[in-house]
Amino acid sequence: MSTKKDDDFIKRREAAMAEVHLIDKDSVHDMPEREHFFEEVYSRAKGDAAAVPWADLATKDKLAEWLDNNPDHQGRAIDIGCGLGDNAEALSEAWYETIGFDFSAKAIGWARQRFEESDVTYRQADLFDLPQEWLGSFDLVHECYTLQSIPSETLEKSIPAVASLVAPDGILLVYTRIRPENGEVDGPPWPLEESKAMSFVDHGLELISREDFTLERPGRVLPHVFCVWKKKA
Repeated sequence: MSTKKDDDFIKRREAAMAEVHLIDKDSVHDMPEREHFFEEVYSRAKGDAAAVPWADLATKDKLAEWLDNNPDHQGRAIDIGCGLGDNAEALSEAWYETIGFDFSAKAIGWARQRFEESDVTYRQADLFDLPQEWLGSFDLVHECYTLQSIPSETLEKSIPAVASLVAPDGILLVYTRIRPENGEVDGPPWPLEESKAMSFVDHGLELISREDFTLERPGRVLPHVFCVWKKKA
């Protein structure tokens, strides 16, 4: 049974999503436009997380399950496109020394405000211009929905950029929507084609496990995968 607060949040989210679609309408969907889009969404939200469609204010269930099932994996972790910080906080609570980064300065500022006493280091950073000291230095890398949120043509550089963060013997978790090979797509978002979702194997990673699942939305069933990869030593 949902509470009144839950119902209010859902109503605000539905109204905000209509506004977000208007922002996105007729966009050229190149990288400069996407960067502006994300900043615009966070700015328009004015501190209301319901106005940020991808902000769940909770740890992604697949990440939470993996952390519960793998309590001995510790070290350094990074959350890609951390948004308002919930997944990064879960990594930190699991005893990882954690960095959460996002291209949006507004998202990073908001995450810091939400978690003022956090041990997570929140940083503004660009996936396509990563700090050199980050490369190959994380025992656990978490990527959720970032790859599908930017134009499909960027996958040729975004997938290797994600892979570059994983340390030898490190783990990469990827949570994304997926579509059939050459399947039609009218993004954003741009669900990953099967071959792209599996292309981490071309960047020194081995697929450890894959879970296919669906999420239901009004009038839609959305195929997803949650993959666990390991970097070769």
